[in-house]
Amino acid sequence: MIWFQASGCDYNTRLNHRRCLALKLATCMYNSELRLAVVQADSALLPATCPGWSPEVDSMLQVIDRCDQYLPALRELVQQSAPDLWVELDSVELVSPIPRPRQNVMCLGWNYMDHVEETTRKMVEAPKLPKYPVVFTKAVSSMNGPYADIPVNHAVSDKMDWEVELGVIIGRGGQGIRREQALQHVFGYTVINDVSARDLQKRHRQFFLGKSLSGSCPMGPWIVTRDEIPDPQALDLESRVNGQVKQDSNTRHQIFDIATVIETLSRGMRLEPGDIIATGTPSGVGYVRTPPEYLQPGDVVECEIESIGTIRNTVTAA
Repeated sequence: MIWFQASGCDYNTRLNHRRCLALKLATCMYNSELRLAVVQADSALLPATCPGWSPEVDSMLQVIDRCDQYLPALRELVQQSAPDLWVELDSVELVSPIPRPRQNVMCLGWNYMDHVEETTRKMVEAPKLPKYPVVFTKAVSSMNGPYADIPVNHAVSDKMDWEVELGVIIGRGGQGIRREQALQHVFGYTVINDVSARDLQKRHRQFFLGKSLSGSCPMGPWIVTRDEIPDPQALDLESRVNGQVKQDSNTRHQIFDIATVIETLSRGMRLEPGDIIATGTPSGVGYVRTPPEYLQPGDVVECEIESIGTIRNTVTAA
């Protein structure tokens, strides 16, 4: 049963209700095909199956590349779509909103004061509060779905950790972006779990290998467009392992806000449409706990961000 058929209101009322809902854009598998989807409540609309929509435009990156054209068209499609065009959300498999980014995910380290403080307690030489954003990347092959399994291979790493992070998707590219205009370059926001192999980080004395294991970047469940989140620096975020809260904070505690990060990244390189920025994690990660805690097969990790949603992944033995 489709959600708005069960509402008991007429069709015009249902359309007005949709206008009040956030535009959540997802990528899904449906009938063994990878499709662009618009998600509202427990239903999904697949634009490429709708009359009047070009079937060749059926991916998130296509929409991001021409967001000024396609976002208004998607809103109009949602408002005008007949009930029989919507399918139950349970009938599709949500995958990462951008299954294969064009470039590595750009990540921020030590971007929450409390995370810097908890990290310093584990180090002989405590780092000072960073004066500039600490940036590293995750390989595109680390991408994973919002509900997919996280593979853990103890022959590679037995110290896999969780990190809930707000993900920022660039919509309008540019170089030398000023902080005052930075948020205008954002397409939308998503949830990321920056799964990290702490032993590899320590062994290799850099972040890339420990952050780039296959399946170590669950993301989703969708992208909420920029206009639906007026202030990205006022979002609660939380992670849970087996139902127990591990991290609980708010993006207002970031050391470098999103606009500053975009300005910094774009100074010497061009940001491109579809680029993904993971904006750092708050305190509560596993390796700083006493005793340290790491993800084990069978664990269920949930990362939730206010106004966006929740991703939920089960750890499995690779």
